[in-house]
Amino acid sequence: MADHRQRLLPRPTPETAHFWNGTRSEELRLQKCGDCNKSYFPPRPFCPNCSSRDVSIFVASGRATLYSYVISHIPAPGLEPPYSVAVVTLEEGPRMMTNIVDCDQTPQALTLDMPLEVTFQAQNDEITLPFFKPAG
Repeated sequence: MADHRQRLLPRPTPETAHFWNGTRSEELRLQKCGDCNKSYFPPRPFCPNCSSRDVSIFVASGRATLYSYVISHIPAPGLEPPYSVAVVTLEEGPRMMTNIVDCDQTPQALTLDMPLEVTFQAQNDEITLPFFKPAG
C-alpha cells in the first residue's frame, strides 16, 4: 500500500534561499563563477571548481537531458510507485537530481540523453520543487 504522507521537503538556508525563491517564481536559478566562468549546482557561496567567492546568480534555461535514472517500485512519502529518481544534465552544464514526470515510468519512455524541460510543483507556501518532463 502506498504511503500518502507528504514527501520530505528541503529546508532552505541562507545559502540556498535564492534557489527556493526562484522555484516559487518558476525560475531555475543557478550560480556562476566570475573567475573561472563555470556554472554550478547545488548552491554554495564559493565556486566548487576554483574556490572563488566571486559568484553571481542567473536564471537557467530550464532545458536538460536525461543523464541517468532508476525506477523505484518502493513506496515513499508523497511518491506513488513506480517513479523515477533521475540525474539530469542542465543545458548550462551542472547536473541535478530530480524526478521525471508527465511520462510513463518505464525504460522505453525514459531514454538516456532525451531532451527535458523543467516544470514546477508547489508543495506548500514555502517550497516549490523543480521536476523535469519530456521537452515539447
